[in-house]
Amino acid sequence: MMFCRAGRISGWVAAATIAIAGIVLPAGADAGMGYAVVPTTIIYPGDTLSGSQLQEVEVTNPNLAGDYAKSISQVEGLVSKRTLLPGRTIDVSALREPYTVTRGSSIRLVVSLGPMTISAAGTPLEDGATGQLIRARNMDSGVIVSGTVLADGTVHVRAK
Repeated sequence: MMFCRAGRISGWVAAATIAIAGIVLPAGADAGMGYAVVPTTIIYPGDTLSGSQLQEVEVTNPNLAGDYAKSISQVEGLVSKRTLLPGRTIDVSALREPYTVTRGSSIRLVVSLGPMTISAAGTPLEDGATGQLIRARNMDSGVIVSGTVLADGTVHVRAK
Protein backbone atom coordinates (compact mmCIF):
# COMPACT_ATOMS: atom_id res chain seq x y z
CA MET A 1 0.00 0.00 0.00
CA MET A 2 1.38 3.41 -0.98
CA PHE A 3 0.53 6.78 0.52
CA CYS A 4 1.28 10.09 -1.07
CA ARG A 5 1.58 13.48 0.50
CA ALA A 6 -1.60 15.51 0.70
CA GLY A 7 0.20 18.66 -0.48
CA ARG A 8 0.73 17.27 -3.97
CA ILE A 9 -2.80 16.08 -4.64
CA SER A 10 -4.88 18.64 -2.82
CA GLY A 11 -5.48 20.82 -5.89
CA TRP A 12 -6.89 18.13 -8.15
CA VAL A 13 -8.80 16.43 -5.27
CA ALA A 14 -10.57 19.72 -4.51
CA ALA A 15 -11.42 20.20 -8.20
CA ALA A 16 -12.72 16.62 -8.50
CA THR A 17 -14.82 17.02 -5.35
CA ILE A 18 -16.42 20.19 -6.69
CA ALA A 19 -17.09 18.55 -10.05
CA ILE A 20 -18.67 15.47 -8.46
CA ALA A 21 -20.80 17.60 -6.15
CA GLY A 22 -22.07 19.56 -9.15
CA ILE A 23 -23.04 16.35 -10.96
CA VAL A 24 -24.51 14.36 -8.06
CA LEU A 25 -26.34 17.06 -6.09
CA PRO A 26 -29.51 18.50 -7.61
CA ALA A 27 -29.61 22.20 -8.39
CA GLY A 28 -31.98 23.08 -5.54
CA ALA A 29 -30.33 20.93 -2.86
CA ASP A 30 -29.02 23.92 -0.96
CA ALA A 31 -32.26 25.86 -1.36
CA GLY A 32 -34.72 26.33 1.50
CA MET A 33 -36.75 23.33 2.59
CA GLY A 34 -40.04 25.20 2.78
CA TYR A 35 -42.12 26.33 5.71
CA ALA A 36 -43.78 24.71 8.71
CA VAL A 37 -46.56 25.98 10.95
CA VAL A 38 -45.84 26.23 14.68
CA PRO A 39 -48.05 27.47 17.54
CA THR A 40 -47.07 30.69 19.33
CA THR A 41 -48.98 29.66 22.49
CA ILE A 42 -49.98 26.36 24.08
CA ILE A 43 -53.02 24.91 22.30
CA TYR A 44 -55.02 22.37 24.31
CA PRO A 45 -57.10 19.43 23.01
CA GLY A 46 -60.49 20.62 21.78
CA ASP A 47 -59.28 24.15 20.99
CA THR A 48 -59.97 25.55 17.52
CA LEU A 49 -56.85 26.85 15.77
CA SER A 50 -56.87 30.49 14.69
CA GLY A 51 -54.33 32.49 12.71
CA SER A 52 -53.38 34.56 15.75
CA GLN A 53 -52.12 31.42 17.53
CA LEU A 54 -49.97 30.25 14.61
CA GLN A 55 -46.81 31.27 12.83
CA GLU A 56 -45.05 30.04 9.69
CA VAL A 57 -41.33 29.39 10.12
CA GLU A 58 -38.69 28.30 7.65
CA VAL A 59 -37.63 24.65 7.96
CA THR A 60 -33.90 24.34 8.54
CA ASN A 61 -33.70 20.76 9.81
CA PRO A 62 -33.14 18.35 6.88
CA ASN A 63 -34.12 15.42 9.11
CA LEU A 64 -37.63 16.77 9.77
CA ALA A 65 -39.98 14.05 8.57
CA GLY A 66 -43.64 13.37 8.80
CA ASP A 67 -46.77 15.04 7.60
CA TYR A 68 -46.50 18.42 9.30
CA ALA A 69 -48.58 21.49 8.46
CA LYS A 70 -46.93 23.69 5.84
CA SER A 71 -49.26 26.71 5.75
CA ILE A 72 -51.59 28.44 8.19
CA SER A 73 -54.52 28.16 5.78
CA GLN A 74 -54.10 24.36 5.86
CA VAL A 75 -54.84 24.18 9.62
CA GLU A 76 -56.86 27.30 10.44
CA GLY A 77 -60.31 26.39 11.76
CA LEU A 78 -59.37 22.79 12.61
CA VAL A 79 -59.58 21.41 16.16
CA SER A 80 -56.62 20.05 18.10
CA LYS A 81 -56.75 16.40 19.24
CA ARG A 82 -53.78 16.79 21.59
CA THR A 83 -51.70 19.50 23.27
CA LEU A 84 -49.63 21.53 20.80
CA LEU A 85 -46.56 23.25 22.23
CA PRO A 86 -45.11 26.58 21.05
CA GLY A 87 -42.28 26.29 18.55
CA ARG A 88 -43.00 22.62 17.69
CA THR A 89 -44.30 21.59 14.28
CA ILE A 90 -47.96 20.61 14.05
CA ASP A 91 -48.64 17.07 12.85
CA VAL A 92 -51.66 17.02 10.54
CA SER A 93 -52.78 13.81 12.30
CA ALA A 94 -53.08 15.83 15.55
CA LEU A 95 -55.97 17.84 14.06
CA ARG A 96 -59.56 17.07 13.13
CA GLU A 97 -62.48 18.82 11.48
CA PRO A 98 -64.86 20.57 13.91
CA TYR A 99 -67.96 18.57 14.84
CA THR A 100 -71.13 19.47 12.95
CA VAL A 101 -73.38 17.75 15.51
CA THR A 102 -72.63 17.15 19.17
CA ARG A 103 -73.85 14.38 21.42
CA GLY A 104 -77.14 15.18 23.14
CA SER A 105 -78.16 18.13 20.94
CA SER A 106 -81.37 18.29 18.92
CA ILE A 107 -81.10 17.32 15.25
CA ARG A 108 -83.35 16.48 12.33
CA LEU A 109 -83.29 12.87 11.03
CA VAL A 110 -84.09 12.52 7.32
CA VAL A 111 -84.90 9.34 5.36
CA SER A 112 -85.38 9.39 1.58
CA LEU A 113 -87.04 6.47 -0.19
CA GLY A 114 -87.43 7.34 -3.86
CA PRO A 115 -89.65 10.43 -4.16
CA MET A 116 -90.74 10.17 -0.50
CA THR A 117 -88.84 12.00 2.28
CA ILE A 118 -89.55 11.50 5.97
CA SER A 119 -88.06 13.65 8.71
CA ALA A 120 -88.19 13.33 12.48
CA ALA A 121 -86.63 14.90 15.56
CA GLY A 122 -83.63 13.10 16.96
CA THR A 123 -80.61 13.34 19.20
CA PRO A 124 -77.12 12.14 18.28
CA LEU A 125 -75.54 9.51 20.54
CA GLU A 126 -72.04 10.63 19.52
CA ASP A 127 -70.25 13.66 18.10
CA GLY A 128 -69.91 13.76 14.33
CA ALA A 129 -68.27 15.82 11.61
CA THR A 130 -69.72 16.32 8.14
CA GLY A 131 -69.71 13.05 6.20
CA GLN A 132 -69.20 10.87 9.27
CA LEU A 133 -71.49 7.93 10.10
CA ILE A 134 -73.05 8.28 13.57
CA ARG A 135 -75.79 6.70 15.67
CA ALA A 136 -78.82 8.77 16.67
CA ARG A 137 -82.03 8.18 18.61
CA ASN A 138 -85.43 9.01 17.12
CA MET A 139 -87.12 11.18 19.78
CA ASP A 140 -90.65 9.99 18.87
CA SER A 141 -90.10 6.22 18.74
CA GLY A 142 -86.87 5.78 20.73
CA VAL A 143 -85.37 3.70 17.91
CA ILE A 144 -81.60 4.01 17.41
CA VAL A 145 -80.62 4.53 13.77
CA SER A 146 -77.35 5.10 11.88
CA GLY A 147 -76.89 7.93 9.47
CA THR A 148 -74.48 10.29 7.77
CA VAL A 149 -74.01 13.82 9.10
CA LEU A 150 -74.75 16.50 6.50
CA ALA A 151 -73.20 19.98 6.42
CA ASP A 152 -76.41 21.66 7.64
CA GLY A 153 -76.48 19.52 10.81
CA THR A 154 -79.13 17.03 9.72
CA VAL A 155 -78.50 13.29 9.70
CA HIS A 156 -79.41 11.33 6.57
CA VAL A 157 -80.52 7.89 7.76
CA ARG A 158 -79.78 4.86 5.63
CA ALA A 159 -82.83 2.80 4.66
CA LYS A 160 -82.62 -0.87 5.60
